[in-house]
Amino acid sequence: MTEIEKRTQRTRWFMHDRFGMFIHWGLYAIPARGEWVRNAERITVEDYQRYFDEFDPVDYDPKAWAKAAKAAGMKYAVLTTKHHDGFCLFDSAYTDYKATNTKAGRDLVREYVDAFRAEGLKVGFYYSLLDWHHPDYPHESDSIHPMRGNPDYPDQGRDFSRYIQYFHNQVRELCTNYGKIDILWFDFSYPGMAGEKWEATKLIQMVRSLQPDVIIDNRLEGSGEGDAAETGTLLQAEPSIYAGDFVSPEQIIPAKGIRNVLGDPVPWEACITMNNNWGYAAADSYWKPAKLLVRKLVECVSKGGNLLLNVGPDAKGRIPQQSLAILEEMGRWMAKNGESIYGCGPAGIEKPEWGWYTRKGDTLYAHILEAPIGPMALVGLGGKIVEPRRVADGAEIPKVVSFNINGVTEHAFINFGPGAGTYPLPDETDTVVKFQIVGDL
Repeated sequence: MTEIEKRTQRTRWFMHDRFGMFIHWGLYAIPARGEWVRNAERITVEDYQRYFDEFDPVDYDPKAWAKAAKAAGMKYAVLTTKHHDGFCLFDSAYTDYKATNTKAGRDLVREYVDAFRAEGLKVGFYYSLLDWHHPDYPHESDSIHPMRGNPDYPDQGRDFSRYIQYFHNQVRELCTNYGKIDILWFDFSYPGMAGEKWEATKLIQMVRSLQPDVIIDNRLEGSGEGDAAETGTLLQAEPSIYAGDFVSPEQIIPAKGIRNVLGDPVPWEACITMNNNWGYAAADSYWKPAKLLVRKLVECVSKGGNLLLNVGPDAKGRIPQQSLAILEEMGRWMAKNGESIYGCGPAGIEKPEWGWYTRKGDTLYAHILEAPIGPMALVGLGGKIVEPRRVADGAEIPKVVSFNINGVTEHAFINFGPGAGTYPLPDETDTVVKFQIVGDL
């Protein structure tokens, strides 16, 4: 079996499930100015220590998190086991900088794993390749370390090989101590810090020996920049052993999906925030409406991708109420229309002006976002689709008989009322109609 065939087999569930929850949570929830607060404000490790001393998430309830994810229609989750600040939510044997040594006093990753598995959700671990706490990670010379350019924190005496061994050991712990892991989400590479700088071949050989079915993102070689940029060799005809299984565009949805140099589609997942921060940010009050996020999920699927939607719990361990409200609203739509998402992908026909198409085998789903005046034209589909049904309630959509479409055979037409009248969409978020495909589109 070729490496691409193995990747196809590993990612089959991923390409089916389409919708997951990203969870950014750690010490940075206390200053509440985003997960890059140490970098942005050049906070020293000594000054950041007070957040470690204070960390006490008394309301942490991963069972509630898992129930919210499941009710929203999500099928998997990815938790930040260690972010760039180096703080570990798991009980690592290789550091004292971990949740078990805070007032929390326990392995928070263990509780997350147990809770999400209990709800039937697949479990993923985010792990930062960067570490602003570890003494052997470059400080003064590194382009994004909080102490970059600071002569009080010189690189002399730091041994990067010790850091490599440290983080490989921690990845081994994550792959060994929590049962079957579905996703490893490494973050991230940048100039001078990519590929074999991380001893990536050795790392992936170890991971595959312990978790042969785990799927891995592409960030051992790149980051989430651009449309499909900075993706390393995953888009090449012969990807490297550490190229990963899927592309991870960040805060953007690729214009036309993602294909490799041979023109073959490559698995991808857009990671998106609900507001403008990954970690909890108390002053960030811009919340994307559920209507928009449902439509963006549909857009991802129509282009062959997934949506990993983020929540940033606060210092006490609570998902913000605004996030929960969004998830609840998305869940109501998914409960009625999820069949047009799960197991679906591109339709293989041009995007319509009024919305998107998704497809599953011989079933075509029309995601209608804009109401027509009179009958709605399904361009080029005349004689190619039959049995229109509204997905939300199974209602038949009767054949349109109207003077103003007489003689038009190249297009199919539907309407949400009799004749040539103009009617509001049954669901303003996204009205989904499915059809059986006759022949080839």
